[in-house]
Amino acid sequence: MANSRNILVQSLFCFIAVLTALLAPAAAGAQDVAGRATEPQPPVAYASVSEVNGILTQLEQTAQSIQSDLAKTHIEKWKTDGATKRQTLADVESIQRNLQSALPEMIAQLKSSPEDLGASFKLYRNLVVLYDYFRSVAESAGAFGSKDEYQSLSNDMNGLESARRTLGERMQKLTASKEDELTRLRLQVKRLSAAPPPPPPQKIVVDDTVPPKKPAKKKVTKPKPAPATIDTPPNTSPPN
Repeated sequence: MANSRNILVQSLFCFIAVLTALLAPAAAGAQDVAGRATEPQPPVAYASVSEVNGILTQLEQTAQSIQSDLAKTHIEKWKTDGATKRQTLADVESIQRNLQSALPEMIAQLKSSPEDLGASFKLYRNLVVLYDYFRSVAESAGAFGSKDEYQSLSNDMNGLESARRTLGERMQKLTASKEDELTRLRLQVKRLSAAPPPPPPQKIVVDDTVPPKKPAKKKVTKPKPAPATIDTPPNTSPPN
């Protein structure tokens, strides 16, 4: 059962990796053909953010409950052999290390990018492994531990399974959305490639040289006519 699940998870991971690799060149091609930068991505829808926050809140609460209940589980008192106790203690140590270190980092990454398919799958794959380890511990508690220990761990296991299943359903919807986006980008590239190239821009030459100023015409001053003179008649008086 675990091997079949691991094969399914690996196949899903390969599909997501291929899908992500195809989306990037298609988006780049659309940008190159258009000859201009693409518009900025719209903000993530509120419904999508709310859905992710609900899943992660449930997962965080379950993780806290698991750590608390594991601390109350007295494996050393179980009615079983020493090898089973040592193996269960090793599994519990791995689970606690995951809950305290790896899981919070993945949750924070998905919170910052709610529609990141890679971050979603990384968290989902971790939950698959975490669930397998924790189920083994819970089943051992049911077989060798007290009734209260088994009941607490069983409730935690159901919470972990619920978070994993809900995240898987969201990934399925998100993958379908990415496929639609890939199809749209391919059509956009095809349409832009078939369109005729735009005409070259016309050059407008602006002559900003200042024409030389024409020399100012000199005003010619005409000479004034000489004043008219009255000739004095000769002296005609008789001599004395």
